Amino acid sequence: MTDTWVALDPGADPGARLGVLRRAYDTFASAGRIERPVRPVVADSWRRSAHARVSPEGSARVELAEDELGTYRDGHPLSRAMPLVRELMGAYAHDGEHLLAVCDAHGRLLWVEGHARARERAGRMNFVPGARWAEASVGTNAPGTALALDRPVQVFAAEHFLRPVHPWTCAAAPLHDPHTGRLLGAVDITGGDSLAHPHSLAFVQAVARAAESQLALLAPPPSPDTGTALLHALGRDEALLVAGGSKVRLSRRHSEILVVLARRPEGLSGDELLCELYEDESVTPVTLRAELSRLRRLLGPDLLCSRPYRLTVPVDADFTVVARRLGSGAVAAAMGAYPGPLLPASQAPAVVRLRRRLEGELRAALVARADPGLLSDWVYSPWGEDDLGVWRALAAAVPAERRPAVYARVAALDAELGAAPAAGGTPAGAPTGTPARTPARTPATALQRRPL
Repeated sequence: MTDTWVALDPGADPGARLGVLRRAYDTFASAGRIERPVRPVVADSWRRSAHARVSPEGSARVELAEDELGTYRDGHPLSRAMPLVRELMGAYAHDGEHLLAVCDAHGRLLWVEGHARARERAGRMNFVPGARWAEASVGTNAPGTALALDRPVQVFAAEHFLRPVHPWTCAAAPLHDPHTGRLLGAVDITGGDSLAHPHSLAFVQAVARAAESQLALLAPPPSPDTGTALLHALGRDEALLVAGGSKVRLSRRHSEILVVLARRPEGLSGDELLCELYEDESVTPVTLRAELSRLRRLLGPDLLCSRPYRLTVPVDADFTVVARRLGSGAVAAAMGAYPGPLLPASQAPAVVRLRRRLEGELRAALVARADPGLLSDWVYSPWGEDDLGVWRALAAAVPAERRPAVYARVAALDAELGAAPAAGGTPAGAPTGTPARTPARTPATALQRRPL
């Protein structure tokens, strides 16, 4: 095969391919062995699906009820691109008895539109708005795997991990915020064997690029006239500042300075800033002034001033967006805006305090909400995969048929924590909601347990 991301080469016979794929799937399902002609991208996805304990006979779970779904998707950034997506894909989906679908970054389907007969068939496997089709929930599928890999992918017939999805073929491409690069979701085309062609993958890629261009036009980056800068510091060690129509990727130390100054718009003296940034008393004010001088040259003298050190324009930071949504009780929206811990590798005292507080508040809200979808978003994330307390909360919240897989993960974490109590984790018997974790796998996990 010339391109591992497409299911079939031009001119290949879908029927002949289907038979060998079914046999390969049955071999994997029974013996865990990968055989030809399974593509590497599909084989890797099958392994991830099995590791997540997805049942081949399972189905997607509807996590957003109709009333909550409408509010959530109306406020989602991709809602602004939907008119263009419909214009580009609507007629094609209807005429070919296909479906167009758009999901959020967590794999929840927000829109599923197209031919009525196709929608009816898809409804039997819960390919419907509000259902979660993340790879960690339902295994290999085009939108879920495109999100997991952050690249376009096509999935044909028995390449799907769930047996009820084997009659379908789909192609999906991720959608990103055009200014920050943040993953927003994916666009998907789903139908029969006729979609098992490279053209369908190229088609959704083109639609994704057009949608991102549309978002850029509808929500341009702040210009000098708006007087507002955007700071993106969640889930990344090097922050991104969008100001004056330009984007600046900051060094780790400059990222810490910007986070602290964004939190203190009134400004800080040199001594105050020194205390916020450095634990090591050997760091001198001269060192800090030199760092600030380099930052001022990078940003320009009109954005950063001294005496006190402060930013001259209002800054809308992603971590303040999450905090505002939590404060208003919009837990799902807060989780949707949280791509990960604040500057995970930072050891600056002020950053560590803010990171711990934001994560703790979000985590507590998720446990209190007891929504299986939101709890799953947390535990299947890189920063939450070892969070025993949230895994326990998920075990109490999921339907009975999903509990064995969740209990297995809880038992595994219990065993790991019991074998290494000195690593800083809470004892295995900790109550639900206690952030018990295994030894740190990322700098953020370790830092969140450091004494201040």
